[in-house]
Amino acid sequence: MNKLRKFSLKYLFAGTLTAGFLLFLTWKAGAGYVRVNNFYSPLTSSDTLPVKRDTAQPSAKLIRDTIPVTTVDSLKKTPKDSLALKSDSLTRRDSVVTDTFSLKLSKDSLDAPVFYEAEDSAVVLIKDQKIVMYGKTKTDYKEITLTAPKVEMDQVTQIVTAIGSKDSAGEIIERADFKDGEQEFQSDSIKFNFKTQKGLTKNTFTQQGELFVNGQDIKKYNENTIFIKKGTFTTCNLDEPHFGFKANKMKVVNKKLAVSGPAHPEFEGVPIPIYIPFGFFPLTQGRHSGLLPPTFTTNDQFGIGLTNMGYYKVINDYWDVKLYGDIYSYGGWNFNINPTYRKRYKYSGSFTFTIQNTKYNFKGDPDFSVSRNYHIGWNHSVDSKAKPGTTFSANVNAGSTKYNRNVLNSAALNFQNSTSSSIAYSKTWQGKPYNLTASLNHSQNNSQHIINLSLPTIGFTVNTLYPFQPKEMVGTPKWYEKLGIGYTNNFRNQISFYDTVNSKRVYGKSTFEHLLDTLQWGGLHTIPISLSLPSIMGGSVVVSPSISFSQILISGKEHRQWNATTKRVDTTFTKGFFTDQTMSFGLNLSSALFGTYQFRKSKVVALRHVIRPTIGVSYKPDLSKAHWYNLTIDSTGRKISVPEFRRSMFGYYSAGRFGGLNFGFDNNLEMKVRTKDTTGENKTKKIRLIDGFGFSGSYNFFGDSISKLSPIVLYFRSTLFDKINITANSSLDPYQKDITGNRIGKYAWQGGKFSLGTINSVTVTMSTSFQSKPKDAKKDAERKQQMQQLTDPTLVADQQALLDYMRQNPAEFVDFNVPWTVNFGFSLNYSRVQRANYTYTSNITTNMNFGGSFTLTPKWNFSGNGYYDFRTMKMQTLTMSISRDLHCWQMAITVSPVGLYRTFSISINPKASVLQDLRINRNRSFSTAAY
Repeated sequence: MNKLRKFSLKYLFAGTLTAGFLLFLTWKAGAGYVRVNNFYSPLTSSDTLPVKRDTAQPSAKLIRDTIPVTTVDSLKKTPKDSLALKSDSLTRRDSVVTDTFSLKLSKDSLDAPVFYEAEDSAVVLIKDQKIVMYGKTKTDYKEITLTAPKVEMDQVTQIVTAIGSKDSAGEIIERADFKDGEQEFQSDSIKFNFKTQKGLTKNTFTQQGELFVNGQDIKKYNENTIFIKKGTFTTCNLDEPHFGFKANKMKVVNKKLAVSGPAHPEFEGVPIPIYIPFGFFPLTQGRHSGLLPPTFTTNDQFGIGLTNMGYYKVINDYWDVKLYGDIYSYGGWNFNINPTYRKRYKYSGSFTFTIQNTKYNFKGDPDFSVSRNYHIGWNHSVDSKAKPGTTFSANVNAGSTKYNRNVLNSAALNFQNSTSSSIAYSKTWQGKPYNLTASLNHSQNNSQHIINLSLPTIGFTVNTLYPFQPKEMVGTPKWYEKLGIGYTNNFRNQISFYDTVNSKRVYGKSTFEHLLDTLQWGGLHTIPISLSLPSIMGGSVVVSPSISFSQILISGKEHRQWNATTKRVDTTFTKGFFTDQTMSFGLNLSSALFGTYQFRKSKVVALRHVIRPTIGVSYKPDLSKAHWYNLTIDSTGRKISVPEFRRSMFGYYSAGRFGGLNFGFDNNLEMKVRTKDTTGENKTKKIRLIDGFGFSGSYNFFGDSISKLSPIVLYFRSTLFDKINITANSSLDPYQKDITGNRIGKYAWQGGKFSLGTINSVTVTMSTSFQSKPKDAKKDAERKQQMQQLTDPTLVADQQALLDYMRQNPAEFVDFNVPWTVNFGFSLNYSRVQRANYTYTSNITTNMNFGGSFTLTPKWNFSGNGYYDFRTMKMQTLTMSISRDLHCWQMAITVSPVGLYRTFSISINPKASVLQDLRINRNRSFSTAAY
C-alpha cells in the first residue's frame, strides 16, 4: 500500500458545492469509482464525489474530473475546465486555479473562506451537503483554528463537529483542540457554528489567566464569554491536579473575571466538606479594587490579632489607594493609608501614613503600658526626559523614634536606629555655567530620641570659568588661558528636638518656642582658583597650583569656662551673626612610577607595581586666631585650646598658620596569568591583587611641638579573585600621650622605645558571596531581569513594598534553581573618643553577619541568616527558614529563636497570584526588650 500523502482542499463552501452539483448532474450512473488509499468501491447516488489518483506518476498527484462538454456550452472549445485541480509532480504540492466567471453566493454563505486539510482522507457527501475529514485534520476560519482526529462540516447548518479519538478501552488518546484568538479549548468533542460563533463542548480543558478550568459541558456564548456546567477550576497545570474547586455552574469572561455558584475544595481527588456560597476570581491584568484579607497572628505583648486587613481602591488611571490596618486583643491597633500615583513618562510616587496605637500586655499587668506613634513616608521620582534641566525627588522616612521597635516580625526595622529623609529640587540652565539646588532634609536617632530637621538647604554653584580663554581656540593655549575660577554657596537652617520630652513641663515653654530656641542657621562661601601648568620632566610630573578662599556664616557662638565651685565646665551660648574665613595657597606635584617583574616557565606571566607619589607645598594664614581661646578643663589648671564656633552648621577652621608639606603615596599591584584558552584570542588575563594601598599626611613648619606632624592616614582596599572585598582604614597619631591621653611634645619613636604612634581609629570590613551554577541558565537570566526591574526609578513605591515583604518573608522567595548560596561579612571598628572631662577612652565593635541557602532536595530548601556581636559574645539575631516546593503550592516555615525580637511563622499557600489570599498561616512573636 502506498504511503499516505497529505493533501489540502481550499475553496469557498458555496463555490465547492455548486461545482459538485454540476458534476453530479452530468455524471453517468454507476460509471465511476472512488479510490482512497488504493481501495476502490463502486459509486451510488449517495456515495462521494469521484476522485482518482494517477498511479502512473510516482508523485501520486490528485486529479479531479472536469465539467463535461455539451453542444450548447459556451465552453465547448475549452479543452480543460479552469476549475480543475492541478498538482505539480515535481513539487508534490497541490494548487487551485480559480475560474474567472462570477458566482452569486447565497445569503447564508460565510463571510470568509474556510481552509481545511486532513492527513488521511476527506469525504464530500453530496446529498447531505457535508464534508468529513479523517486523520490529524486542521480547519482554519478567520482567527479560528480547529484540529482533531475527525471533523465533520455541515453546509446547511454551518456547524463543524470535531471528535477526539479513543482506544479499545474507550479512553481518550487524542482530544480536539479549538483556538479562537487567545482562547483555547481541548475537548472530547466540539460543536461550533461558524455563523453564530457559538459552540458546545464535552469534557473540556481550558486556561483563563492563571486558572485552569475543566468543564463537563461548556457553552461558548460569544467571543469572550463561556458558561460551564459541572466545572473544576484550579491553578495546578497537571492533568490530574493536586487541588481544585468544584462548582456546578460557572461563568468566565476572558481576561476579566470568573464567577461560580456554590463551590467546595478538593485535594488529591478527596472532596472537602467546606462550601463557599459563590466564587469571584478576577482575571484582569493590572489593578482592580477589592478587599484585603487579614492574616491571623499572636504576640505575647500585643495579644491575638488580625493584620493587614483593609480595602484597595483604584481611583482612576493615575491614582489608587490602600487602606489597611491591624487590631489586637489587648486593645492595640494600627491604621495605614497608602495612596500611590503614576503618570507615564512624567512622574510616579506613593505616600504612607501610619498611626500606631500600641498597648503592651493587658490592663492590670505590672508591665502594662500604652504608646501612640506615627510614621510618614513619601517616595517621588520624575522621568529625566519629562523636563530636561530640572529634577525633583523625594525620599521621606520619618516618624516617632519608638515606631520601629513596635513593628512586628521585622528584625531589620527593630534594630534600625537611624533614619533620614530628603526632598530635593535642582535646576540647571542650559548653556549657562551655574545651577541651583534646594532640599529639605531630616535625620533622627531612635536610640537617643533626637530629631534634626534642615529646612531648607540651598546651594548655588558656578562652574569653573576661564576668563582669559578666547571664545575660539587657535593653536596651543597659553598658560594663563588655563586659569580657572569658580564659586559655591550653601545655606542651611536646622532645628533639633527630643520627641519624648514635654517642652512645657521640662523647659517651661511651648513646643514652638522651644523649636525657635534650637533654630540654627549657617552659610558657606567657597571661591576656588586653579591653574593647569604644562607637565615637566618629559611629561612624567604634573604641576597643579591652586588658591582657595572660604567663609562661614554662623548664627551663634559658645563660651565654655571652668567652674571651680561645681568642678565642671559651664557653657553659655550667644546668638547673633558671626563669620569665620580661611585662605590657602598650594602647589602640588604628582607622578606615576611603573615596575614589572617577568616570570619564565610559570603560569604567572608578570607582576606589575604602580606607585603614584604626590607632594605639595601649601600656606594658610591664621585668619581664625580670634575665634579660639584656652579653656581650663580640671582643677590642676590644665588647659586646652578650643573653638567658639564648635556648633557651626558647616564646621570651623583651625587656628594657627600652616606652611609646610603635604605628601602621599598610592600603590596598586596587578598580576598577569596564562589562561586555558587554546584559541589564542585570550591567552592571558589580568588579576588585580591590590586595588590600592598607601598613606598620606602633612608637616607644618609653623606648628608647635605637638602639632607639626599631622596624624598619618593608612588605607588598603582589594577585591581578591573578584569575590572577596576587603577595605581597611587607619589613623596613627605620631605623638606620645600623657596619662589623660593628650599629646605631649615628643614623637612616638623618641625616648629609646620605637613606636609608629597611637592608633586613633581603625576600620576593617570584609564581605564575600558564593553560589553554585544555576540548574537552568534561562530561568536564572529571567530572574535577574526581574530583579533589575526593581531598580526602575518610576516604580519606587512598588519596589519598597515588595522589598519590605521579601525582607519579612524570605522563605517565600527561595530560588530552587540555585542549589546553594553563601554570603559572609565581617566588620571591625576601633576609635579613641574624648569624654566629657576631656580624657579619652577606647571603643571597639566587632561583628559578623552571615547567610546562605541550601537545596537539600529538588523540593526542599534550607536558608538562614544571622548577626553575631564579638564584643558581647552573643548571637544578636538568627533567622532560619525551611521552604518546600509543592508544585502548585508552597510551604514556608520561619523561626527566629534568639535575640530581642523572636518570631515563629508557618505559611502554606498557592503560588498563583489569583489565589494569593488563600493561605494557611500561623504567626507568633514576642520580645524581651524593655518598652
